[in-house]
Amino acid sequence: MQIFGSSGTRGEVGAAFEPEFVLRVARAAATVWGADRVALARDTRTTGGMFADAAAAGVAATGTDVVRLGVAPTPATVRHCGEASVPGIQITASHNPPEYNGVKLIGPEGSGLPVGELERVEEALLSESFAATAWDDVGNRTQAAVVEPYVDEMLTAVDREAIAAADLTVAVDPGHGAAADAAPAFFRRLGCDVVTVNAQPDGHFPGRPSEPTPETLTDLGRLVQAGDADVGVAHDGDGDRAVFVDETGTVVSGDASLAALAERALSSGDTAVSAVNVSQRLVDVCDRVGADLELTPIGATNIVTRIRELWDADRSVPVAGEGNGGVFFPGYRLSRDGPFVGAKFLELLAEREEPVSEVIRPYTDYHTVRDSLSYDGEDERTAMLSAAETFAEAADAEPQTTDGYRLDYGDAWVLVRESGTEPKLRVYAESDDRDRAGTLAATAADRLREARASA
Repeated sequence: MQIFGSSGTRGEVGAAFEPEFVLRVARAAATVWGADRVALARDTRTTGGMFADAAAAGVAATGTDVVRLGVAPTPATVRHCGEASVPGIQITASHNPPEYNGVKLIGPEGSGLPVGELERVEEALLSESFAATAWDDVGNRTQAAVVEPYVDEMLTAVDREAIAAADLTVAVDPGHGAAADAAPAFFRRLGCDVVTVNAQPDGHFPGRPSEPTPETLTDLGRLVQAGDADVGVAHDGDGDRAVFVDETGTVVSGDASLAALAERALSSGDTAVSAVNVSQRLVDVCDRVGADLELTPIGATNIVTRIRELWDADRSVPVAGEGNGGVFFPGYRLSRDGPFVGAKFLELLAEREEPVSEVIRPYTDYHTVRDSLSYDGEDERTAMLSAAETFAEAADAEPQTTDGYRLDYGDAWVLVRESGTEPKLRVYAESDDRDRAGTLAATAADRLREARASA
């Protein structure tokens, strides 16, 4: 796909992303859907209103009504689409910096679009095969509130009594994003004592960058310690990820939390779905419980597509996700949902009656290193991709090319791939030896830097 990457389409506002483009994406999507109504929401970014207006115009131009949902987490929009049986558009750049914005498309069954349907939308966009209507038959605009019903439904889908009985103190960092209101309210209604940081909706993201990482969650770590909290929960810009902080203020690896949640959810004969950057932690869990593990290219779109294929084959998929905090519980809903995943982690804490550090201890034997290298222009991109291919071909391991180049060495692995959401190449490496993982990542990254410098 030329337009839609691993999780929608996005770009830097004023450079690669303009209102006219969003209007055309929305018009193409409405044309392909052929629905009576399309739901439309956005995150807190300062450009969100502008792009939501552009999307609304594109939808209305096809004669389709627009239901404006305002600022809402992506999972709240997904829930509304499923309940109302309408497709939806979420204006968000997820974890990207504030100067970015983007579009995610949602199906009327309440999930992200699979690859095949995204390709149909992209074909309509590139060929400008748009539906049109007369001046007196353009779509109307209505409004709907979605955050409170979203929270209400989550409360019925988790073990509220067990969580309340555990008497947990939860520190919440929504990162000024779309979950800034919903997440603290949800955890309070679960019976937790809640303290917050960066919980004011603000598209400038003044407290921390939108992506929750060990480097950006220092304030949450301090709040956990100062507030004697049992756990910290952080979200990204549109609220579909959850990253945790343990009782000491230390950020929990997303690979470790995914493995812990998966071990609780999986049984023998089940299947888990993850991406090619999967940690050995999840591989070990699947081996222990007798579950299968299916790997896809990186990104929510690819995971959703594979889960649907497995369902069609009558396979049970209780859990899926990636080590970035984006976890699916498909039996609840086929979408990532940060606050819901947070509650599932609280269920685990309540069940184990142990601190976070002990709960995740079985999943801390591996060390993962991540690096990102940006490129400026097509020459640098081409040079870096060529260097990645050369690096993989010269390695003492057979490259796996589902998404980029993954090299498995038995005791460690390294992956080099192009980002589906930013002008970057990403490097991942993992081993049970910290130095080994660091050396693998550094060697690959150095090859890319050399190629970029010579471009």
